[in-house]
Amino acid sequence: MSDLSESSAPQVPELTPRVFVLGLILSVVMGAANVYVGLKAGMTVSASIPAAVMAMLLFRLLFKRSSILEANQVQTCASAGESLAAGIIFTMPAMILIGHWESFDFWTVSLVALTGGLLGILFMIPMRRVFVADNEDLPFPEGVACAAVLEAGQQGDQQRGAATSLLIGGALGAVFKFCAGFLALVNDTLQVARTAGDRIFYFGGDLSPMLVAVGFIVRLNVAVLIFVGGAIGWLIGIPLMGGASGYDDPINGAWTIWSTEIRYVGVGAMVVGGIGSLIAVRQGLFTAVSELWHGLRGRRISLDHGTRDIPSGLILVLGLVCTATLAIINYRFTHDVGVSALSTVVMLAMGFFFTAVASYIVGLVGNSNSPVSGMTITAVLAAGGLLWLFNYSGTQGMVATLGIAAIVCCVACTSGDVCNDLKTGSLVGAAPFRQQTMQIAGVFVAAFVMAPVLTLLHNNTPGGIGGEKLSAPQASLFASLAKGFAGEGELPWGLIGLGAGIGVLILGIDEVLKRKTRHRAHLMPIAVGMYLPFGLATPILVGGLIASLCTRGRERESHDRLLHRGILFSSGVIAGEALTAVGLAGLAAFGVAALDLGLSPVVKTVLSLVVAMGIVLAFVAMTKPKSE
Repeated sequence: MSDLSESSAPQVPELTPRVFVLGLILSVVMGAANVYVGLKAGMTVSASIPAAVMAMLLFRLLFKRSSILEANQVQTCASAGESLAAGIIFTMPAMILIGHWESFDFWTVSLVALTGGLLGILFMIPMRRVFVADNEDLPFPEGVACAAVLEAGQQGDQQRGAATSLLIGGALGAVFKFCAGFLALVNDTLQVARTAGDRIFYFGGDLSPMLVAVGFIVRLNVAVLIFVGGAIGWLIGIPLMGGASGYDDPINGAWTIWSTEIRYVGVGAMVVGGIGSLIAVRQGLFTAVSELWHGLRGRRISLDHGTRDIPSGLILVLGLVCTATLAIINYRFTHDVGVSALSTVVMLAMGFFFTAVASYIVGLVGNSNSPVSGMTITAVLAAGGLLWLFNYSGTQGMVATLGIAAIVCCVACTSGDVCNDLKTGSLVGAAPFRQQTMQIAGVFVAAFVMAPVLTLLHNNTPGGIGGEKLSAPQASLFASLAKGFAGEGELPWGLIGLGAGIGVLILGIDEVLKRKTRHRAHLMPIAVGMYLPFGLATPILVGGLIASLCTRGRERESHDRLLHRGILFSSGVIAGEALTAVGLAGLAAFGVAALDLGLSPVVKTVLSLVVAMGIVLAFVAMTKPKSE
């Protein structure tokens, strides 16, 4: 009877040519945008909800009819590009920073992205039933939210409001970046520094609506913690270091002290934060592995198209191809058969392990809160220590360690995103094997975009990747750790130890707060704030304050609903500014230089202050929840 009812039910369109085309385009767009966002802000933003809204809007504009399943498949493909970008930018720029590469190797970066992304999907497929289908204990906050957006988007008025927010946000971000990056009408940073005795006191903030948008999305608690980290490093650490007499310009002095001393305190804190993140979810980690083991032993294969996965034979073939590709990548890195074989085994073992960890954590706290940096730090420490035991050091040891970190980071980012999207799909009635097909397609296309975008930004941004404008904090951290294990260079271990001590102290404070209040002092965002230029922390804090303003006095209402309009606007701002930055880098590569209108420093400063106030007012107006 059930078979008859299923066969006679109308088929809802799901995988159609327009879905493939739009999904692949958005995968490239979201991937490119998040490369810039991650290099500048040290974090990426989830693409699922913005991509879902964009898909519904474009379908509504271009076609008379579309289904919720089509929109879901588009966002599934698009978010694969975003997650892959996070895995690459956290690791591959380290090859530049350690001096192993002078420029990004296209085929190596592309194959690392493709292989890591595919393994994240392939490892996740046998875990779907364990974590998504048969697990009622995991709430999947972001997966549920994305499903709610898809269902609400079937209403025309909801789509019109979402379209307005996204388009205005995109226009704001694009116009600002064009005026700042091409016309040079405003300063990149508003900053001031003064000396008192032998100490430098600094304060500043980057002029960027994208960073305000990031702060709005991560909300006040995380934004405050990032600012606290920046304050520890810049407002407290730099004055305590002294040495002002050695610099003619206090601003340059502050930046030099931060880059040569303070940021290594942040390194120590980030290492402790990464380890602490895994310790904090240790019970979930054990549960994930246990549930996976029991789930696989008792797994039953369903032939129902609505619940089946990609065939196991195809998974095996793709897995073998990925393993062979890993061996080739490792040999390209090290030119040593022994270390290549060891690295390949370590990559596969760690990748499978962290797939289970990432899947469980995403189900517990959401994709945006998954401690991928902590997982990758753990992978760097484990891989570096193992290679050191086998007496691999120098450049060979560094690149092998970073290669393992790159694959593990791509696997963790992609598998968590896949798990989240599969939950959304299960709520709206999508077929898992079709989602997995779109995820593979999204990874395959986005993988070949990473290297060109990285090259454009590195070659056409003042200071390149690792400089003041694109600090690439995670890649810088992993480069430092790899150098330490390989015995290359002199690292200030005393400052790193000081940062580790500060990290342990913050963990203790967080434990006290957890027991007595609803506020937290999560170490990782504080450590990231210490490691980032202070100019990033200030606008992120402003964005968090605006998000808090939207929900003040409305505790009884859902904060997700209240912030929905602002999140869409912020997502548009991020996409607009990031994609314009990539476009300007492309123009520079073709010899189209930025214009110099010859404005005096005073005029630019005044314009910058006016623009800064205008950005804040625009956010307040466009993120305010509409009254019912």
